[in-house]
Amino acid sequence: MVKRERIHTVEGLRGGKGTVEIHHFLEKEELLGHGKMFARVVLKPHSSIGWHQHTEDTEPYAILKGEGLFIDNDGSKTVVRPGDVCIINVGEWHSIENNTDEDMEMMAIVLNKQD
Repeated sequence: MVKRERIHTVEGLRGGKGTVEIHHFLEKEELLGHGKMFARVVLKPHSSIGWHQHTEDTEPYAILKGEGLFIDNDGSKTVVRPGDVCIINVGEWHSIENNTDEDMEMMAIVLNKQD
């Protein structure tokens, strides 16, 4: 079976600014209860995903293209580039910004907390 990605465009994702494209590879139902999202996420120039918490899940993502500013749970800010992996553990807060004139792309997966 071959499935085509579904692209969802969001303005102001999680209270952020600008446009974010979510290129869904698998839907929540296809993750068989293990997670909520598996997607390539594109932050358009000068866009962000707002500060939010993961209470029942974790969200690692890998930077594929471009450059961004990752804001971690403790408020620290780190410039991220291709090859970097941001890890958001259960209960933690985070945000990410693309303050450049180019698209920033990352692979994101939201996985449910395991008991």
